[in-house]
Amino acid sequence: MKTKFLLSLFVLMSVCFSAQSNDQQIISKSFSSFLGNLKSKDIDKAVEGIYPKFFTVLPKDQMTMILNMTYNNPIMKVEIINYNVTQVGNSELVNGEHFSIVNYSTRIRCNAEGMQEEMRNNIKKMLVQKYGNGSVVYYPNEMAYYINAKTKACAISKDRKNWKYVLVEKEMKSQLNKVLPKKILDKI
Repeated sequence: MKTKFLLSLFVLMSVCFSAQSNDQQIISKSFSSFLGNLKSKDIDKAVEGIYPKFFTVLPKDQMTMILNMTYNNPIMKVEIINYNVTQVGNSELVNGEHFSIVNYSTRIRCNAEGMQEEMRNNIKKMLVQKYGNGSVVYYPNEMAYYINAKTKACAISKDRKNWKYVLVEKEMKSQLNKVLPKKILDKI
C-alpha cells in the first residue's frame, strides 16, 4: 500500500513538473518572438503580443505610437542588437489566468549622432537613471550609447498556450497595479 502511494505521489509530481517545464518552454519561445518583433521593428506584431488588459491603462494606439517613436525615431535611432530570455518562472493560476515572471536581458544601441553635447549628456543621465551606471556606455567614435539592460516581463495566458506580455518597468508600477494581481506584483 505504501509503495502504491509513493508511486502515485511520484507520478503526480512528475506530471506537475512536466507541465511547468512545458509552460516555461512555450513562454520562452513566445517571448523571444515578441522581442524579435521589437528588434525587427515590426511594431504592429509586437503590440499584438501585449496583454489586452494593459490597454485599459494605456490605449493600444498610444502604445503603438510610443513604440514607433522609440524604435523608428529618425533623431535617435534605437536598435536592439540582441536579447536573451534568462529565466522563466513557474506559472501561477490567479483569477482564471496563468501568470509567469520572465527575466531577460537586451543589448541596445542608441545613436546620438547629430545631437548637441548638452542633449547627449541629458540622454546619458536619463539612461543611467533607468538602467544603472554600469549598464550604459557612450562610444564617442560611434556617437552611440550601448545599454546592457536586465529587465522583467509578466507572461499571462488563459489557456497556457497563447501568452501575452506586460513589460515591467519601475516607472509604470502604479499603472501595473491596475493590470496585474497584487499576488503577482509582489513577486516582481
